[in-house]
Amino acid sequence: MADRVTIFDTTLRDGEQSPGISLDAGEKLEIAEQLARLGVDVLEAGFPVASKGDFEAVQAIARSIGGPVICGLSRTHLGDVDRCWEAVSPAERARIHVFISTSPSHMEHMLKMDEAQVLAETRQGVGRAREHTDDVEFSPQDATRTPLDFMIEVLQAAVDAGATT
Repeated sequence: MADRVTIFDTTLRDGEQSPGISLDAGEKLEIAEQLARLGVDVLEAGFPVASKGDFEAVQAIARSIGGPVICGLSRTHLGDVDRCWEAVSPAERARIHVFISTSPSHMEHMLKMDEAQVLAETRQGVGRAREHTDDVEFSPQDATRTPLDFMIEVLQAAVDAGATT
């Protein structure tokens, strides 16, 4: 077991989802500089496929900020993973954070997929991310409503495909 806590900061991605908060690339870069000075270990800079502005901000952070791992969030779609890599690849230490919904409700209503399709998407998305970098994170969205047996299956598929975090 590690002797320290790893700080994974999502201010630049999740924080911008707060009502009334909209940051431009310059503001995001300034916040990223402060987070690096604070010593965060991993800085999730954004969701590059969400918009041109988000892509540009993530890429600017990846080019400018040393110290923390610079992470971009990506759905499992191959084009999304490739675009995320394009944004974070200039970083000294880059990570792709791949996610997919795993709860029955999300699979049915959001993804229109069954368990086999979600497993295939997980393997495909994580595998593509691993082609770009050795630092691949995987998260199951809506995990608390996912049956335990299926959660274990999805997580094992992600690890087998190359997820390291």
